[in-house]
Amino acid sequence: MSDSQRAKTAATDCDVLVVGTGFGGVYAIHKFRQLGLNIKAFEAGSDFGGVWYWNRYPGARVDSEFPFYQLSIPEVYRKWDYGLRFPDHKELRQHFAHIDKTLGLRKDVQFDARVNSAEWNDQQGKWTVKTEAGHIATCKYLFLATGLLHRKHTPEFPGLDSFKGAIHHSGFWPEDLSVKGKRVAVIGAGATSVQIVQEVAKEAEQLTMLMRRPSYCMPMQQRKISKEEQAQLKSFYPNLFKAGRASRTGFPSSRGGCKVFDVNDDEREQLWEELWQRGGFNFLFAFDDTAIDKKANRAAYDFWAKKVRARMNNPVKRDLMAPLEPPYLFGTKRTPLEADYYECLDQDNVEIVNLNERPLQSFNEKGMVMEDGKQLDFDIVILATGFDSFSGSLTHMGLKNKDGVDIKDIWKDGLATYLGLSIHGFPNAFMVYSPHAPTAFSNGPTILECQVDMVVDTIAKLEEEKAKSIEPEKAAEDEWCSLVDTMAQQTLFPLTSSWWTAGNIPGKKAQMLTYVAGIDMYEAQCREKLDSFQGFKVVAA
Repeated sequence: MSDSQRAKTAATDCDVLVVGTGFGGVYAIHKFRQLGLNIKAFEAGSDFGGVWYWNRYPGARVDSEFPFYQLSIPEVYRKWDYGLRFPDHKELRQHFAHIDKTLGLRKDVQFDARVNSAEWNDQQGKWTVKTEAGHIATCKYLFLATGLLHRKHTPEFPGLDSFKGAIHHSGFWPEDLSVKGKRVAVIGAGATSVQIVQEVAKEAEQLTMLMRRPSYCMPMQQRKISKEEQAQLKSFYPNLFKAGRASRTGFPSSRGGCKVFDVNDDEREQLWEELWQRGGFNFLFAFDDTAIDKKANRAAYDFWAKKVRARMNNPVKRDLMAPLEPPYLFGTKRTPLEADYYECLDQDNVEIVNLNERPLQSFNEKGMVMEDGKQLDFDIVILATGFDSFSGSLTHMGLKNKDGVDIKDIWKDGLATYLGLSIHGFPNAFMVYSPHAPTAFSNGPTILECQVDMVVDTIAKLEEEKAKSIEPEKAAEDEWCSLVDTMAQQTLFPLTSSWWTAGNIPGKKAQMLTYVAGIDMYEAQCREKLDSFQGFKVVAA
């Protein structure tokens, strides 16, 4: 056995093992260090960044705007300046390098360490965690920051392996791939596809987008952010971050209470137009009832469709991408941001295939055969087919409960958590950016800081009381799941199948996986339970 092999198989013991080093993982390392705990981290990638380490496809960028897409750590943000209102993947990797350099994170992280086993030893009161590369760690607390959108989903297309061209999933993009002069297919029309199409359409000889439903995109209104503007704003960062934490989505705003038909037609149009020009998600947040009232929802859709249809000249494409009758309720699946998406689709070198009308029958060596018998030839096929969201990363890491049952089997009939932070049967295990939290409806760093802070405070209290372990009770977990579902049923979200409801993965139980009441209410409810360990079984050392 070589020295490197011995080093891997020699178990590392620590107080907390963090799995994943995106925003959640790096913030957790920082906060646990402040508690004086011994921290180690396993990261599947070769560097920090989480989703931004993996996502390198053309056009990849965040749609949470400056200055909120960053951690509220003063020593980090004081010496960092973003260049764009909505930073791209390259700038975000640079930002993570800055975080690492500022906080000295790397010394506690093992990269290229994809976890494939995590088992609890009740006698020892510790987890044993192993990786595919042979690393082993034991820890009292297991902290899972494995991400929302990590486990790629590739539908089972007949004959896919027979295609002789290049096939790439958006989540694993080769850096040397060129589409210039190529015949390219993009399968999917979600947020990733929107970003890819805007870049590929400008270089490919021919681009074909194959979709089932269009995305309802909002204008990004991208712009450069000067260092001078940021310097003037940085003194306000603490209050801005505090206001974001006290809001519904992580972006400072009040819970206004105004509904779509509380104002007259002119006032409503004027407000919508103003927010449309402002860009980002501002239009979505204009009124309180677009996600709960169908009539209000339709009014918002009609305004959106009017704006988009005016940008497209091709009548067939216009009716596919912004039909007069909405194919699903407005805002009830992921709403991407765009710069010139509709103009790109309108180009002569771009074709849109509606898979509902022309289903894909199979792949062959040259491309695809549609059910109408037509052959579509391609050089490159891009799978913008999404991810096994919320649970995919957790159910593919060999994570087992105290009885040795894999979480994949436990969750086969539906996901269940307590507070979106812990799971019955998994002592001393915590998760963030998780199901049953405001995850999908929140600014990432804001909800991550909220969840990490609550877990850190909980562990600090457990250590102070010298507890051996903590685990949610089944009744408390059931009650939380019921609460999340009851809140969702009061909205329009469950009426649309999407990755928000696990509808994109065959065989996965359809259920609302996001806590819909917002970050502020979520944190208040969680802290009320956590402060007294309500719903938990705590075992003394």
